Amino acid sequence: MESIADQGGGMGYGPTSKMLVNLVGGCVQAKNVAPGSTMWTLDGNRTVPTTVVDVTAAKARVAVDVVTDHMTFSVSPDLLLATPEGWQHAADVAGRTVAWTRARKLCRERLTIRPGYEFGYCVGATCADGTVYKNYVSLIVNDETFASRYASALTACTGLPARLEAVTRPSGYLKRDLPGFRVRVVSSYLSDAMRHYVGGDAHHMRQGFPRVVLRDIDTISGFLDGYIAGDGFSLKHGGGRMIISANVPFLTELAEIIGARFTPSKRGLASQLYVSNRWMSRNTFAPEVHPLDPPESSWIKVQEVRPRPALGTKPFTFYSYRLEPHPTFLVNGHLARQEG
Repeated sequence: MESIADQGGGMGYGPTSKMLVNLVGGCVQAKNVAPGSTMWTLDGNRTVPTTVVDVTAAKARVAVDVVTDHMTFSVSPDLLLATPEGWQHAADVAGRTVAWTRARKLCRERLTIRPGYEFGYCVGATCADGTVYKNYVSLIVNDETFASRYASALTACTGLPARLEAVTRPSGYLKRDLPGFRVRVVSSYLSDAMRHYVGGDAHHMRQGFPRVVLRDIDTISGFLDGYIAGDGFSLKHGGGRMIISANVPFLTELAEIIGARFTPSKRGLASQLYVSNRWMSRNTFAPEVHPLDPPESSWIKVQEVRPRPALGTKPFTFYSYRLEPHPTFLVNGHLARQEG
């Protein structure tokens, strides 16, 4: 049972009664949150659940409309919002940035991504021949064996069901459609992860080298196998393999990791990088640990904060929550907490 405090001209510490807050089961109005409810919040870059222990409603005559690049939300002037400089009252955040996560993605399935050879293979093949869309990842190739191996690796490292589909692909050179194979998995979480690994832009000419695959020898070995299956070939003499790509910064970084010499093409064509079968013996590989999960929070600009006085004799009702284990919650994706 919530407690009610009539503060007259004083301040509450939460969102207005009809403002949307983010429960684990979906968005609800602030007035409909009850003790025992589970709310979403942010712990660093990750979204995590926290439980409502108590709800308090307070009446006051002044609210503020916080206008961000994403939306406008109405809260108490004294509600605290997270900024890079620390917690600031909502009334004082105009021109600042505040912590935010996209509310529409809160209810999506979060994957448990497992590192290792299969993870490296999946990332390598995606970097070479895959396409990362807004909410799915796809690979279309002519080689059935390559497509099958990619599907198996993808399922092994993410748990997502992946299967081959027979498709046709137009050939500009032959002026006709050719048979091919597609692997496609729907997951905005995986899409976000793949974009994060390569620096935010998954386009083959702009993607950065995914240093997440430097976790161990198994993972980088899988990456090389997956990448070369898509953008390379084995040499006939058996001493190594060749990568072909026009993404020079990508190849330059990879060359340093495997201790290879690399000279970009001077004719504006695709460059080649030789990968020796004995590259590990050069001792140039240094393990690095990077998060496998994509960040789920970012900073969003507050364009203005507008005072919003109550109309007539009816005051605003603000709702504040005592939460455990995290004392914070999301107001339509924006990270907030009350005083104290």
